[in-house]
Amino acid sequence: MAEVFLSIGSNIEREKNIASAVESLQERFGRLTLSSVYDTEAVGFEGAPFYNMVVGFESDLPVAEIVKILKVLENRHGRQRISEKFSARALDLDLILYGDLILDEEHLQLPRPELMDYAFMLEPLAEVAPDLRHPVTKERFAELWERFDKTDLRQKRVAAPW
Repeated sequence: MAEVFLSIGSNIEREKNIASAVESLQERFGRLTLSSVYDTEAVGFEGAPFYNMVVGFESDLPVAEIVKILKVLENRHGRQRISEKFSARALDLDLILYGDLILDEEHLQLPRPELMDYAFMLEPLAEVAPDLRHPVTKERFAELWERFDKTDLRQKRVAAPW
């Protein structure tokens, strides 16, 4: 069984979509480890703030199957597939870790490269898995978060919307 971690984000009906995504993931994968919910300014575009969090679970499903399930859940929550990388999202489910797998394919890289760049991924992951080590750097996520440049940090923990 692989320990799997996902980043969840929404800035369209964010309370409803985050709560519904957690419920859907729990129905599909069972027991989840949940980070706090973070209110985060939009990154890369002008838009409404996001709710972001990280969830973890164990699974013996192949990576490709988990990615398919995530796309189905995004679509059920009204995700619009547009070419712009930075845009409003009803629901964004990103696979960020699958055990210690290192993968570099055209449409999927693990660990997710943005994990080291975005506080909305790294802080909640460090919260729920502080002693877990990055598959490439072998550093603990708590250490990575501690060293993260927080100068322009624009996110805060909020009460979960459920």
